Amino acid sequence: MRCARLLVKLFLDIGCGNGMLTVELARAVGSDGYVIGIDPSADMTAAARERCSDYANVEFRAGAANSLPIEDESADKAVSVQVFEYIEDVDGALADTLRCVKPGGRLVISDLHFGSLIWFSDEPDRMQKMLTSWNQHFVSGSVPERLPALIKARGDRVEDVLSFTMTDHQLKPDGLAIMMMHLMKQYTVANDHVDPAVAQSWFDEQLSLARTGRFFFSMTQFVVVVRKKG
Repeated sequence: MRCARLLVKLFLDIGCGNGMLTVELARAVGSDGYVIGIDPSADMTAAARERCSDYANVEFRAGAANSLPIEDESADKAVSVQVFEYIEDVDGALADTLRCVKPGGRLVISDLHFGSLIWFSDEPDRMQKMLTSWNQHFVSGSVPERLPALIKARGDRVEDVLSFTMTDHQLKPDGLAIMMMHLMKQYTVANDHVDPAVAQSWFDEQLSLARTGRFFFSMTQFVVVVRKKG
């Protein structure tokens, strides 16, 4: 397997989760590429293996962004989506990730900036309680604004910083807002941060706002493109 991979380009999906991005990478690179998905969760990688079972150019390994089971300077490109916001030592994770990338190779890191969140409510105090609880589920909601400086301090190059603002004035059944609503309600109650009745009232209010045309949600995701020094 190792000898075969020497003939193709190696791509890393760091924090691959259930493989939704991994399978897209496998389709994109085809027979010219080989994809390794890395995640610390056995349940997630099991789901990822099932999702990518039709692709011979994919494998999965257990590991975290700051301790990757990858050889030095072996990957042509690497990507990490909404992973760094859950890492305490962002600089350490960046160093280990770039350790795996070849000189001149590219790394793409994408995270939400939770400071960009705008979410309308007629009960702003209750909304703030929900958000204060939710903010505890990640380590940092401001990774995008800190990342470029960390990259430059290493001597690597920031090729680009792209922003994608997701704005909804309707509550879409497959949108980010409804997904966050379900996750936030579950998280706040499970961790005893908010009374279940309060969390349900918050959830129901958002549904009501959507029915009456008053719903508004907006948040920005940033993509930082890194070129490793040659």
